[in-house]
Amino acid sequence: MRYKGKAHVRWNDLDAFGHVNNANYLTYVQESRADFTWWSRVRAGEKPILMDMVVARAEVDFLEPIYEGGFDIDVEIWVSKIGNASFDLAYQLSSKGIIHANAKTVQVAVSMETKKSRPLSGVEREYLGRYLEV
Repeated sequence: MRYKGKAHVRWNDLDAFGHVNNANYLTYVQESRADFTWWSRVRAGEKPILMDMVVARAEVDFLEPIYEGGFDIDVEIWVSKIGNASFDLAYQLSSKGIIHANAKTVQVAVSMETKKSRPLSGVEREYLGRYLEV
């Protein structure tokens, strides 16, 4: 199963080349990831999950430029790997049937007390497992 989110492409995301600047794609990914773990759960009356995680790695493959702003881009999210203290998320950013980019991030769960990695809890593993595609 994939989580289907959206991120807003702003007019000021366009750069001097007339397309969305590469750095903004990671903002779309971040906003969608926050919805995946936080806001969608709040809307469903559930407690947010994985609030104490950090991004250890991010990569983006740019496929088709975005030449306009002022619309919501579709962002599909799925889990591609679950480790002991980390998990990988994959993303597909698209609009009007066009895939603009694929992305991947590696997140590490962190203890807020020690500021060091911590094992994923059973609840976190269960939630992530719902979206696991290998």
